[in-house]
Amino acid sequence: MSESEDDWLSLMPTEPLQSQCCGSGCKPCVYDVYQKELAQWEEAKAKKDRRLLTKQKEESCNSELNPDTFTAFKISSVEQLTEDTYQYKFELPGNSSLGLNLGQHIVLRGMVNGLEVQRAYTPISPVNAEGYFEVLIKCYKAGLMSQYIKSWIEGDTVFWRGPFGGFPYSPNQYGELLMLASGTGVAPMLPILQYITENEDDETFITLVGCFRTFENIYLKSLLQDQSRYWNVRTCYILSQESSLEKLPWSYQENTHTGHITENLIKKMINSCRRKPFVLICGSVEFNEDMTRCLKAIGLKEDSYFVF
Repeated sequence: MSESEDDWLSLMPTEPLQSQCCGSGCKPCVYDVYQKELAQWEEAKAKKDRRLLTKQKEESCNSELNPDTFTAFKISSVEQLTEDTYQYKFELPGNSSLGLNLGQHIVLRGMVNGLEVQRAYTPISPVNAEGYFEVLIKCYKAGLMSQYIKSWIEGDTVFWRGPFGGFPYSPNQYGELLMLASGTGVAPMLPILQYITENEDDETFITLVGCFRTFENIYLKSLLQDQSRYWNVRTCYILSQESSLEKLPWSYQENTHTGHITENLIKKMINSCRRKPFVLICGSVEFNEDMTRCLKAIGLKEDSYFVF
């Protein structure tokens, strides 16, 4: 029995909605995946062979991350860090690793009111972490993905694909890394920071500048404090909504500023670096643009900084 045109049209891949693109420049993007599946469908239709469509895979349950297909991962713990930010831990089978390089992000797929949404997040766990990976996520009141994420509980299964992007790095490649991070923009900095401090042969200096609203909004304080005890690491905080440092623990007062990060403050940070710094930037689009503008005004060239 021959198949009708309607039968084949029902099997035709659906073009992604704008909400399904995370906007992070992933390769392949959901639109790349769509074009690949469309070409596959056209070949199957021309040859009238449905078996050619079995190559298409929308999701996998083998817990191996893949840039083309979504893979299921189970949530093993949920920890609320602030009023709107959570740390999620996901299981990996046995002692397996997620297989990320430094600075790489992964894409989350969520369903909200029948609408598929995709967003990119960078795991905060060390790249060599075995048996798990962790993600830091800030939820927004009006955010579509946030509605989905807020429903998560321990034991839930969610779908990720990747990895994408990354910051190419070799031990001792730079004399010093100056990390400018705003809010959850600290996420890609943490694996880099831990990668360096765990390697006794890597003598790169690190200055991490974290921009947050208040002291209570500083994420992962204990981890950052532990890292700052290494001989080659120093941390600095800029709190936009704190009027005074007097109420802060004494160990934070000396390395914390109130207000916003400015060109003059960045220049001061660069001048205080122990070696010529390479700058890493991560935050909101506005933050990234402001930091880039400040660095250019100071005189840094494009090969002296990297924006996540």
